[in-house]
Amino acid sequence: MAKGQVSRIFVWVILGLLIVGLAGFGATNFGGSVRLVGSVGDAEIETNDYARALQQELRAISAQAGRAVSFSEARQAGIDRAVLGRLVGQAALENEAASLGLSVGDETVGQQVLEIPAFRGLDGQFDREAYAFELRNSGLSVAEFEDRVRADTASTILQAAVAGGLGATDTYTHTLFDWVREARDITWARLDETSLTAPIPEPSEADLQAYHTENAELFTLAEERQITYAWITPDMILDTITADDTELRSQYELRLDEFVQPERRLVERLVYGNSDAAAAAMARIEAGEVEFDTLVEERGLTLDDIDLGAVSEVELDGSGEAVFALDEPGVVGPLDSALGPALFRVNAILNARETTFEEAREELLADYAADRARRIIQDMVGEIDDLLAGGATIEELGSETELEVGSIGWRPDINDGIAGYQEFREAAFLAEEGDFPEVIEFEEGGLFAMRLDGIVPPALQPLSDVRPRVIEGWEAQETARQLVEQAEAAAEAIRNGREMAGLDLPLRVERDLSRDAFLDDAPPGFVAGVFAMEPGEVRVFEDAGAAAIVRLDAINPPDRDSAEAQAILSALSQQASQGMANDAIQMFTRAAQTRGGISINQQALNAIHSQFP
Repeated sequence: MAKGQVSRIFVWVILGLLIVGLAGFGATNFGGSVRLVGSVGDAEIETNDYARALQQELRAISAQAGRAVSFSEARQAGIDRAVLGRLVGQAALENEAASLGLSVGDETVGQQVLEIPAFRGLDGQFDREAYAFELRNSGLSVAEFEDRVRADTASTILQAAVAGGLGATDTYTHTLFDWVREARDITWARLDETSLTAPIPEPSEADLQAYHTENAELFTLAEERQITYAWITPDMILDTITADDTELRSQYELRLDEFVQPERRLVERLVYGNSDAAAAAMARIEAGEVEFDTLVEERGLTLDDIDLGAVSEVELDGSGEAVFALDEPGVVGPLDSALGPALFRVNAILNARETTFEEAREELLADYAADRARRIIQDMVGEIDDLLAGGATIEELGSETELEVGSIGWRPDINDGIAGYQEFREAAFLAEEGDFPEVIEFEEGGLFAMRLDGIVPPALQPLSDVRPRVIEGWEAQETARQLVEQAEAAAEAIRNGREMAGLDLPLRVERDLSRDAFLDDAPPGFVAGVFAMEPGEVRVFEDAGAAAIVRLDAINPPDRDSAEAQAILSALSQQASQGMANDAIQMFTRAAQTRGGISINQQALNAIHSQFP
């Protein structure tokens, strides 16, 4: 590895160290009697370092997920182990560097600190107060931070020494390139049921019986669970709920914004830094020099960035009157806005809309009844819980409450009635005989209680019950068998010198077929199989209800001399060299861990984990 590369690594290592250190704003201080979570040899892993690194990782995965990811979720994904493993690896390299007497002087450390942008003032120069302030907010002293810079820089020098000199040879990269870029010329044919030389015969009873027996898993019913249940949903009691117009008018007033909407317009707003710039842009539009979309691109924005959606005149504040003065889509401006002078484009005019109470009455009644039904059922939960606790059976719930009682032989493929609810399906799957019935609520409203009466084990359906399916399966199997047999006979003829063109096959010719090519109607694994063939070789590939015959006509080596090829070879060489370097560093780090000896304080880890929500 060149000296320049090592220097660049220094900078990135220090920046990475800074990010880890400063990402801990607001992190709990885990100091006190427990200072370490572990060590490798003489290199220590402090509790605060582990907490900061863990917090940084949580923030990173939360940003990726677009939501707050809890520590329990992260732990299930192994994030805590990954963070600890990374710190153990760093400690192993620090310990190894120290044992070799490898270090850097104050001048090198100072130079690295000076190059970190976060420590610069408004003039772009290093600012000692900013330096101390940032470190203080991260819970680090200047001495601690510079000690870490020194240790991490020494570790990086050690890694550079381990990986130095490693690189992919021309033979290696050329072999990779040839494998990726080689192409094939083939001639092939796909045979389907229309290619059969004789029709499929009618299956005998023995044929069907044999197919039914040999493919018993296709005709075996899954385990059936015999369940008795009592349930109620809002739909079951909707017709019992009434509401007078006073109540409905109250709901209408509460939802008035939904039923009475003023005129709105689909508007985009392009903001400028000052009025002159906005006016110049509007002048270019009026002169026909540019379109509005072009101005958006010139500002480095997208249409999504400037879209205000459907807005009313009031929502546009002072700009609303001019925007709503347009009697058709267009651009107006410059106008003052909350963000500065702006051009506004109206893309569509949405007329005012008013739904009267009489027009909305049916919808209001339906919504009121549905809400009322859910609340009535919710109020039943306590009563039903008490009945079940007092020993009431599922059948008695039906006689003493408004719940309806039913029974079902449930299997995973049954989705009718109560089995259409996920809550019931989950409960039915987990139920055991003798379980105490309990109230389970549906997410959409409603509830049920159930009892598992027995389990019917999986059973093979008699041939008489599934005869049409057995016939269909046998015919597909026989078609595939005959097609493969026919294809193999044609392939053998080609191997013996017959020309493919003379065999009345639906031939297709592919030239320069690449390894990642996709061919319509080709069987699974077809292209990969072609690339395992030798020139002149003929093979048969099976497919569902079809077969393919292919002859490899030629292997076309890639052109290594083109500009594109040279660029790919260079990229392959860099990737391979980087991979070798990474592998070497990983192996060296594992060896360093073994030599130094790893010690982990599980109690300290548990104490830190308990502080995360």
